[in-house]
Order: sequence, then structure tokens, then C-alpha cells
Amino acid sequence: MNRIYLDHNATTAVDPAVLDAMLPYFTGEFGNASSIHTFGQRARAAVETAREQVAALVGARPQEIVFTSGGTESDNHAIFGVALSALTSSTSVTSTSPHVITTTIEHEAVLNACQALEIQGVAVTYLPVDHEGLINLDDLRQALRPETVLITVMHANNELGTLQPLAEIGRIAAEADVYFHTDAVQSAGKVPVDVKSLQLDLLSISGHKLYAPKGVGALFIKSGTRLRQFLYGGHHQRGFRPGTENVAGIVGLGKGAELARVSLETDAARISRLRDTLEHGILARVSDCRVNSANTPRTPNTSNILFPGLEGEALVIALDLKGVACSTGAACSSGAVEPSHVLTAIGLPGADARASIRFSLGRHTTDSEIAAALELIPAAVAHLRKLSPTYRAT
Repeated sequence: MNRIYLDHNATTAVDPAVLDAMLPYFTGEFGNASSIHTFGQRARAAVETAREQVAALVGARPQEIVFTSGGTESDNHAIFGVALSALTSSTSVTSTSPHVITTTIEHEAVLNACQALEIQGVAVTYLPVDHEGLINLDDLRQALRPETVLITVMHANNELGTLQPLAEIGRIAAEADVYFHTDAVQSAGKVPVDVKSLQLDLLSISGHKLYAPKGVGALFIKSGTRLRQFLYGGHHQRGFRPGTENVAGIVGLGKGAELARVSLETDAARISRLRDTLEHGILARVSDCRVNSANTPRTPNTSNILFPGLEGEALVIALDLKGVACSTGAACSSGAVEPSHVLTAIGLPGADARASIRFSLGRHTTDSEIAAALELIPAAVAHLRKLSPTYRAT
């Protein structure tokens, strides 16, 4: 069976060029990047090259890039770093607690961090979104307070692909003199990202969404940004992230960022065409279904489709048995009993949220794979609807 992988928002395969770049740092180039001898100097040079490659992808300066273990650590570092720095300052100067603004559709790495902050006395506002998954900029302006220290809004939603208006949010944050962080895990390498034009202070990315390995990521920290120390140890990475660097992983992330920057425009055009072919084909072949958040800017690779009358997990399993990999939403939430918080936030009832499937395409997705998927998906939906005690064709 030729398997078709349509779950690239969950993770991507390591690109062969990325693997080739990494391999020497598992063998002969094994030096510690903090050592001053030749082995260490070569490792350090590789890390700094990767720092330049990641910086180039997002329009930053190399010294503003800190390597982490992935998107979750980067998000946590940004959010706790700003909020707890402000909390420490506020307790010594005033009784007013710092305030953070986020949205209801963030990844759990952001939402759970914000909920943890609330326990520590930080106030958090969770902005709602409309039926397309976008925040209202007037809501953002009205949520601002004198004690607001951070706005954290994801760039691209991992389930819908919806792109938030970061440039406008950046202007609002800058005018209010508030730090602005974005989780760009699902956008970096898929759409253009420039930290300067977006007026970002902090930005998170993850290697395994960029055809690089799992377990490595990066955080852009604009020069001058005040962050409370997150980890304690040596003086690696200017003290922002102590610990011996994962040289091989960092090299892989750097190469992945370089490949993404060079091929972004070409990849986006080709993948967007394939995504549209998949959507149009499903809508033409399957009655009574629709694309969630179809009428707003999205990442070129993501499609979230509602198939009323089905349990999404049943369809995921049925398609997997036929060789098609997709998901019901965020991989971090797979197996959750509750419907997706993202889909309910855009107004879907629980049953419809559970009946929605995410297809996410990638650099190596082919026309023939999409054609094959368009034969398998309608048949699986039809079969499950026949078995459904609740589905009634409209």
C-alpha cells in the first residue's frame, strides 16, 4: 500500500538535505560548542551558521535568535519571561498585577502557560474570534490596560490555517508600548514572516514543522526585551538558554530554515494549488460538507473540512486503513474527549467540531497522491454515513 501523508501540521519528515547537514555532528564533528579547542570551535561555527540561517528566515539579527527544544519551550520562555519579569517589578513598585492578552484559539503551549500565570497573580484576557477564526482589532484595543505587558497572538492557527493580521496587531502593541509575541510554528517557512515589519518582540518556531528534526526550535528575542530567566545553569546563549547546545539539531534547524526561505514562494504556490484541488474535489464528490474558515487568508497547505454526521476520529481511522494519514486537529490533543477548542471558538457546535478533519499538505505531496486521496475520502465518508444512526442527507 502506498501511504499518503496529509498531516504535515503535526510533523514533517526530515528533508534529505537537512539529514546530510546533520550527520557529521553525530560522528566526527562531535565537539561541545562551548569548548575552546578546535573540536569546539568547529561546533561553535556550525551553531552560529545555523543562527544566521534562522535569523534570515524571519528577518532578524543572528544575535536575536536563541535555540530551544521546540515551539512549546519557546512559547513558555516568551510568555513567562515577560510576565514574570513584570510581576517581579510590579510587586516592588505597585500592587497592580501585570496583564497579558491572548486569544481563545492559541495552541495549548500558550493557553496553558497563560492559565499557569493566572495562578501566579497575572491577569489574562482571552480574546474571542469570529466564525473565520480572526480576532477583532477593536476588541484588542479595548482589552488594553495601563498594566498590560504582553500581547501573544499566534500567526497561523494549527487547525484552520487562519492567518491573524499581525501587522495591525504589531502597530497596536507598539503604540501601547506593550511587548508583542507570536507563535509562528505553523507559519514560518510557509508564508513570509518579517519580525521588523510586523513589529514583533518575540517569535517562536519549531524545527519539526520545517522538515528539520524534532526536539529543536528557536525563539526570536528583540534586542532590549526584558525577560526573566527561565532556566538556570551556565552562560550559554547570552544566559537566555543555558545548557550544552544540541549542535546536530541546531544545524538541522538552520538548514531547514535555509531551505524554507529559498523555496518558500515556489512551495507555497504549488502546495496551495494542491490544497485547492483537494478541497474542490471533496466538495464536488461529497454532499453536505464545507471547508471551515474558507473565506479568510490561510496558510497554503491547510484545509479543515466538516463532514456532518460523522465522528472525525472514525473517519481518521477509516482513512488510515486505506493509507491516508490526516487528523482531527492538533496532534498534542489527539485522543481528547472534548471537541476542539479552536472549532468551538469559531462557533461550531460540539457535533460539528467532532466531525471536522484537518488535511495538511507538504513539500513532498504530489498530484498523484491528491488524486488518489480524492478516490478514497469520498468512499470512506459514504461508508461511515451509511452506518451513522444520526446522519440524514440534506
